[in-house]
Amino acid sequence: MKVISKQKNSKMCIICGMDNEYGLRAPFYNMEDGSVMTVFRYREQHQSYPQRVHGGLITAMLDEMGLRALWAKDLDERQFGVTMTLEVKFRKPVPYDVDLMGKAIIVKDNDRFLVTEANITDVYGNVLANGTIKYLKLPLDKLGNNISAHEEMCYLIDDGVTEINYKQPD
Repeated sequence: MKVISKQKNSKMCIICGMDNEYGLRAPFYNMEDGSVMTVFRYREQHQSYPQRVHGGLITAMLDEMGLRALWAKDLDERQFGVTMTLEVKFRKPVPYDVDLMGKAIIVKDNDRFLVTEANITDVYGNVLANGTIKYLKLPLDKLGNNISAHEEMCYLIDDGVTEINYKQPD
């Protein structure tokens, strides 16, 4: 699937933060079908039981992708929202130290709310976890004091990715 553009990474986010030594540093891409995608790896530091990623970090990735689907739709990273509900289904154990893929797309959108569906798959298209996430849309100045998207979301790293070989889950 063709990449339209790349989204910015932040400084300290556990999922996309480039300065967070424990973070995933996951890249996110706006795709031709209006979705957002990522190819990433959890590390051993992200485990719960040996050889399995902690469910909270799996959930955090689904949540991150869900909001970034808003940015993929409008190509506007100044729009924000807060998570209202998140329903996750853990389908199979999620391993670390292997390439994984994530995809999220908007399924409902209006002036105040956004609903997205997100999934994490292995490179063969097997769904490992998926979720439905509902967000309340809020302007950045309503999220808290001294929040500056320009300061935090400051990394746009060109990695030359123009296409992602995504195997559609069954």
